[in-house]
Amino acid sequence: MSSAKSWRAEAVFFFLAAQAFCLLLGNTAIALLHKAGVNGFKDLDDFGPVLLGTLSFQGATWLLVGIFFWMQKISWRDGLGLYAKKLLMAPIFAVGALIIVLPAAGGLEQASIWLMGKLHWKTETETAVSLFQNATTKPEQIYLGIFAVVLAPVAEEFIFRGVLFTFLKQHNFRRTAWIGVSLLFALIHGDPAIFIPLFMLALVLTWLYEVTDSLVASIFTHGLFNAANLVILTYAPH
Repeated sequence: MSSAKSWRAEAVFFFLAAQAFCLLLGNTAIALLHKAGVNGFKDLDDFGPVLLGTLSFQGATWLLVGIFFWMQKISWRDGLGLYAKKLLMAPIFAVGALIIVLPAAGGLEQASIWLMGKLHWKTETETAVSLFQNATTKPEQIYLGIFAVVLAPVAEEFIFRGVLFTFLKQHNFRRTAWIGVSLLFALIHGDPAIFIPLFMLALVLTWLYEVTDSLVASIFTHGLFNAANLVILTYAPH
C-alpha cells in the first residue's frame, strides 16, 4: 500500500462505519448472552466475550479490508504492498526497530508508572494483558497468542496506518495524520501506564510505513513487539 495512494472518501467512510457497526453488534451480542447466562458468557472475563469481542473488531477488519479493496478496485497485493522485495526487507526493518523500541517502551512504561504513583493515580493492567494472564486453558492461550501476534497487528496497522493516516495525509493534514492517529492508537488500548510507550511505538510504525511505502514492515514490527511482550508476560510476569 502506497502512503501516497489516494483513498476514495466513500470507501473510507464505509469502512469506518461498517467497523463501528460490527463492534456494536459484537458488544450487543456479548451483553445479551451474558444476561441470558449462556455458558462461556456468565462472566465478562470468560473466553466467550473475549472471542466475540476480538472477532467483532480485529476479526471483522480482515473481512472489511477485502470489501475496501474491492471498492477501490485494487488487489490485496497492491493494497498491502505485498511485493517480493518489501517482503524480504520487512523482517530486517522489524528486528532493527524492535531492538530500539522494546527497551525504550519498557523504560517509558516504568517512568509512567513511577510518575502516576507520585501523582496518586491508580494504574490498571491493559485488558489484553489481563486476559492473557488470566487465561486458564491452552486453547485460550493459543488463541490470544495468535490474536496478539497476527490478527491484531494486521487489523490495527490497516486501520491506523493504512486507512486513517493515508486518508488524512492525502488531504494535507500531515500533522494530524502523524500525531492524531498515533494518539488514537495509544488511547484505544485503555491503559494510562502504556499510553506514552504506545504513542512512541505508533510513531515508529508510521515512520516504517512512510519509509518502506508498504504496511508489511509495520505489521511485522507490531507483531514482533506483541510477541516479545507475551514472552515477557509468560516468563517474567512481574
